[in-house]
Amino acid sequence: METLDTIASRAVVCPLCDLSLKRKNAVPGVGSASAKLVIIGEAPGRYEDEQGKPFVGLSGKFLNSYLEAAGIKRDEAFVTNAVKCRPPNNRKPNDIELNACRPYLVRQLSIIKPKLVLALGTSACNALGIKYKHLSDVRGKAADTEFGGMKIKVFVTFHPSFPMRFTKPRQTFLDDLKRVNEILKD
Repeated sequence: METLDTIASRAVVCPLCDLSLKRKNAVPGVGSASAKLVIIGEAPGRYEDEQGKPFVGLSGKFLNSYLEAAGIKRDEAFVTNAVKCRPPNNRKPNDIELNACRPYLVRQLSIIKPKLVLALGTSACNALGIKYKHLSDVRGKAADTEFGGMKIKVFVTFHPSFPMRFTKPRQTFLDDLKRVNEILKD
């Protein structure tokens, strides 16, 4: 039977796209197979690539503080990214990279079967196949969607790097995370 650990062991040696050529560490994700919440970001950054863990850099610290303010315990969630290896110069992952990593995400979600998936930003939405013209079309909403042959409930908000850099969306980001906490408690 496949486990999160077996998926992680495959991801760390994955050769399916060019991101594997320059990574220090793949970042398959951390958390429990019984998590009610799966948090999906964009891609590992420099610190994540060095440590092999998601959201340990500045965006991670920012995310952690906002999760805590919203009453969400990060250590009770499974945290991962749309792609498991760092893109050069922290650029957004392209479609080839998203497609190469999608099977890992499908298998992770099929094991965890979370109550809710929190998609942080456009790359997470793209990885999950969520269609939109502008992120604002789907941000702040929970919707059932099909992904990898299963039904999942997804809530979309900004990637934390956006409100970290710009103060105006910070309250909206916090309100979104508070709504996620309400959904988890329902």
